[in-house]
Amino acid sequence: MLFLKNAKIITATKENFDKGNILIEDGKIKEIGVDVVAPLDAKVLDLEGKIIYPGFIDAHTHLGMWEDSIGFEGEDGNEMTDPVTPELRSIDAINPMDRTFKEALEGGITMVASGPGSANVIGGTFSAIKTYGRRIDKMIIEKEIGMKIAFGENPKTVYGKDDKAPQTRMAIASTLRDTLFKAKNYYEDLKAYNENKEENDKPEFDMKYEALIPVFEKKIPLKAHAHRADDIFTAIRIAKEFDLDLTLDHCTEGYLIKEDLKEENYPVIVGPNLSDRSKFELKNLSFRNPGELANEGLLVAIMTDHPVIPVQYLPLCASLAIKSGMKEEDALKAITINPAKILKLDHKVGSLEVGKDADIVVFDGNVFEIQSKVCMTIIDGKIMFDANDNK
Repeated sequence: MLFLKNAKIITATKENFDKGNILIEDGKIKEIGVDVVAPLDAKVLDLEGKIIYPGFIDAHTHLGMWEDSIGFEGEDGNEMTDPVTPELRSIDAINPMDRTFKEALEGGITMVASGPGSANVIGGTFSAIKTYGRRIDKMIIEKEIGMKIAFGENPKTVYGKDDKAPQTRMAIASTLRDTLFKAKNYYEDLKAYNENKEENDKPEFDMKYEALIPVFEKKIPLKAHAHRADDIFTAIRIAKEFDLDLTLDHCTEGYLIKEDLKEENYPVIVGPNLSDRSKFELKNLSFRNPGELANEGLLVAIMTDHPVIPVQYLPLCASLAIKSGMKEEDALKAITINPAKILKLDHKVGSLEVGKDADIVVFDGNVFEIQSKVCMTIIDGKIMFDANDNK
């Protein structure tokens, strides 16, 4: 057991405590509050003067898929040989031994969604993982949390330069629709076979269509890379045509169409904002975006798109959103409980509540003040980073 005492506690969802205690047992939060007492056999840490937050969550990264300081040998996020690759799984490419995982811990990042890049119209599945471990199989919280799809310049650039489809936004949409139509027929034929094997033939196994079954069963959403307003609307249009769940990732021009997005009410994962306008579809990049979307009542998360922005700077991105008008409470939720909700993991992580995973970060000051430092990062009740050990 681990007992954290005398700290200011920010829960992200419920009551905060100016001077509270947290009891951790078997990797879970057992008790939290002012009057919690340490058992005799607990390890006690006096954190007076410190602030405790839920571990931070980045809902869109490529952590471990573009390895640090390596180049081509460590670039495993884009299979640029086929624009339709739903069968690819991020867990087969993530390298937990990459040093960026250590940097994530040093920044208080305890969980990320990591997955394929945006070269392909359909890129494969994202996974939700904790940021500590040597073996990816033991770090997984959820093996599949979203099916990556991409619109706009990236698929056009990758395939158009070689005179292959898709060269246009029309072809991107057409390629996605064609695959979804065929996968839906495959899924319905398979259901019919399983319901009555005597009267229906079993469809010939197809790995691509098989991988899309969780999308049609609404176990996972389409995770749509879309920066420009027209691409965002195309993603929504296709998701509605097939009655599929959807998250809008990047959503760079979201604040320009915020009334429409409020009407549709899909979750948005905004970013990366701490970067240059490297292509035309980023011309309206602004830190105003997450705050204006949150003010419309949308479920907003902030992301780094690591390695575009190193994942440890996720809290800094939230700070800059506050500077551009986002409410501090909304900014904290955008890196804690909101990404947990979007990933459908808020029953496990995202806030400091009894029964949830003991994923905790301890700061020496307000997380949104640039001079504040991470003192300690705890995952599943175990101290995975301690600043005192590095002095």
